[in-house]
Amino acid sequence: MMLHLLPLISLATGTISLRITPKSTTDTTQLPLVIWHGLGDDFERDGLNNVANLAEKINPNTHVHIIHLSDTGSGDRQATFFGNVSDQLDSVCAQLSTDPILQSAPAINALGFSQGGQFLRGYIERCNNPPVHNLITFGSQHNGISEFQQCEIGDWFCSAAESILRSGTWVDFVQSHVVPAQYFRDMNELEPYLEHSNFLADINNERAVKNGAYKRRLESLNLFVMYMFGNDSVAVPKETAHFADVNSTDGAVTGLKDRRIYKEDWIGLRSLDERDRLDFRTVPGQHMEISREELEGAFREFFGPTRNDLIVANAAAAAAASSVQLEWVEDEEVKSPGLVVQPGSL
Repeated sequence: MMLHLLPLISLATGTISLRITPKSTTDTTQLPLVIWHGLGDDFERDGLNNVANLAEKINPNTHVHIIHLSDTGSGDRQATFFGNVSDQLDSVCAQLSTDPILQSAPAINALGFSQGGQFLRGYIERCNNPPVHNLITFGSQHNGISEFQQCEIGDWFCSAAESILRSGTWVDFVQSHVVPAQYFRDMNELEPYLEHSNFLADINNERAVKNGAYKRRLESLNLFVMYMFGNDSVAVPKETAHFADVNSTDGAVTGLKDRRIYKEDWIGLRSLDERDRLDFRTVPGQHMEISREELEGAFREFFGPTRNDLIVANAAAAAAASSVQLEWVEDEEVKSPGLVVQPGSL
């Protein structure tokens, strides 16, 4: 979903917990910022370039890299609808690992808008080179979507994707070619989801065989902050932005901390939370309607100069996580059916 910067508006009502970093004489570094946009957007859009300029203004000397899956804006937009997400992640891993500025930095910060948020998390779990220090996501579908968004009249890419989806969400062709289908997840269709999901079931470690490297890499983050839009009716359910499970039949919401993915620490979320490294925020408005004030606050709080000792510690943890390949299997009585999909295997 395209990014819309709104005029300055007041912060959401209620208490917002700010993380205060103590003053220190320790040397600091301004880390580069990597941005992955959402569905229907592209790296040439004014909205994204305005975000990049704002990041540089708030924190001078910030090198901003906007992820792109094509050399043209139209090609990049098309890739938000069509493609194999595992292949796209491989491409992004190569893109970031060969960028000389990013590679020369001790770490990077990452900002994901809408589907770009869960894709950046996939980047961290699958390669994380260069390593991510802070991951901030806005309206991302970390626990998937249970409905596909309606296309606007004249949006041919969206309409074509919608047409293909009618052939069936769990058809192998759809799962390897239509991007939103690869993070579709309905609680009433968990069996076909676990068997056929090309992306989300894998990076959420929901299958019987768990990838321990995913957990180790994600828990190496310094911060993982998830923003949910309070009036979001585009990403359904909106609570997916906070990793919550929502029953599409009765609307019952199961928060992250009451889910097995957290209790059994499948991808490191509980470990992050126990170290005060997991943060949930809610902002007013519809999906991807972000005020300049909200963005400025996030840039100051999470993407400012970072203490070198923190960077080194988290980068070392990320390197250690990438050097060991671990797997474990659920108890036979509770294991889920399904294939074990490795990155790039579909």
